[in-house]
Amino acid sequence: MDAETIQTAVTAVITPKGEDLLRGGHVWVFADEVTGLSGNAVDGDIVTVRSAKGKYLGSGFYNSASKIRIRVFSKNANDVFNEAFWERRVRYAVDYRKSVMGDDFSFCRLIFGEADSFPGLVIDRFGDLLVSQVGCLGIERVKNHIYSAVVRILREYGQTVTAFFERNDDAVRTLEGMDSYCAFWQGEQLAADYPSPLLVTENGITYEADFRSGQKTGYFLDQKYNRLAIRPVARGRNVLDCCTHTGAFALNAARAGAAHVTGVDISHEAVELCRRNAERNGLSDTVDFVCADVFDYLSELKKNGKSPFDFIILDPPAFTKSRSTLKNAIKGYREINALAMQLLPRGGYLATCSCSHFMTETYFKQMLHNAAEDAHVSLRQIEQRQQAPDHPILWNVPETDYLKFFIFQIV
Repeated sequence: MDAETIQTAVTAVITPKGEDLLRGGHVWVFADEVTGLSGNAVDGDIVTVRSAKGKYLGSGFYNSASKIRIRVFSKNANDVFNEAFWERRVRYAVDYRKSVMGDDFSFCRLIFGEADSFPGLVIDRFGDLLVSQVGCLGIERVKNHIYSAVVRILREYGQTVTAFFERNDDAVRTLEGMDSYCAFWQGEQLAADYPSPLLVTENGITYEADFRSGQKTGYFLDQKYNRLAIRPVARGRNVLDCCTHTGAFALNAARAGAAHVTGVDISHEAVELCRRNAERNGLSDTVDFVCADVFDYLSELKKNGKSPFDFIILDPPAFTKSRSTLKNAIKGYREINALAMQLLPRGGYLATCSCSHFMTETYFKQMLHNAAEDAHVSLRQIEQRQQAPDHPILWNVPETDYLKFFIFQIV
């Protein structure tokens, strides 16, 4: 479908609250902030957003099935939303990654949703394979222009693109009124299949990743430099990597010269994957993996009264994906962090993080203070970090600022 065919003459008038948010830099208009439409908008159409006084505020994708009624992606009244528009946007995003990722350009996130003005879209690059997820109906309708532009621009820069896989099976698609599916996109003479398993090289370590059915796009690229940051601390230590997933933190610790590393994950499949990754990198003698619930594992260590570990890494999945469950999430983060702090000796080290944007930096820091009180320890901060720069943070859109990462010494 041509991108120009979904641009309508419909205007959405919004409340002063919605106007303030857009003028302040946000890009979402919620259902209760729309006071009227000048015509009939089809879900996925591009509509013009105006204030009650008729002032232009932006253009965005409309969807009556979503609580986010309009996702604004342009605040330039002169923009024409044709193929050339989307190509300019893609080039801007790709050029940014070329600038900030350097040698890691081959394995990075090329498009990060609202932070790149592509609502609900992520595209990850794993060498010559691209993997996308679409969570916005309007983007679904113009994706062919976007995908083609990504492939053409990468090839123009001398990069090889063999296949492009769509991982459109996220639950958010149901909330947006879209079907779920996974398939290879067939434009730009791309292959209809790609060898499994996918091999990802990061920080000099090669991992097997499941792009077809693993979490998200198959591998979490956002912790790339945080994994590197734990190496100096890990050298010579006995390390416990909790919620190890692909074994990435564990293998970085082992590569750095840890005395021994144990990785724990509740998934049997994840543990088997970790063992293969350790063997692939010649680290099996240093690392072992255990299939267990992390809370149970830490609690059992506490019950036994002695822990062999002097460096613990906590990288749990998001404990909350909505504001309504934040209170319980804070309780969970506090419990797991307090357990880890209690198990570490004085002078031991803790790396801990949260990947939920609802768990803001303020909430996370307060939780850590409370956990330290529970454990009767003090924390000496070594480093505070966030997501890698291929996941840029758009100020005034707090949803793009989601990863909190700290390294402490227990004193």
